[in-house]
Amino acid sequence: MATAPTVPIDPSKQLIDYIQRKVIRRAGVEINDDTPLVSSGLIDSFALIEIFLELQKVTGLKIPAAKVRAQDMDTVRLMLTMAERMGKPKQ
Repeated sequence: MATAPTVPIDPSKQLIDYIQRKVIRRAGVEINDDTPLVSSGLIDSFALIEIFLELQKVTGLKIPAAKVRAQDMDTVRLMLTMAERMGKPKQ
C-alpha cells in the first residue's frame, strides 16, 4: 500500500494558526502575514516569548534571542524574514 507524499506545511500558515489558537484566542479575530500584532495591541510582550519559541519550531532554525528586536516580531512576515536572516539550522 503506497502512502501519499508528505506536503511540507507552510511555516507562515503554521505560525498564523498557532497565534490565533493559542495566543489571541478571541472569536472573530483573523490575522494574516502582515497583520500588526504588537503595535496594534493584539499580543503583548509576554506572548512574544511563546511565539518566538513556536517560530523556531516551525522554521527548524535556532534564532539568537539576544539579537531579536520587538519590531522584528510585529508581523508574521517580519518574523519569518528575521528567522531566515539570523537563524541557523538546529542540530
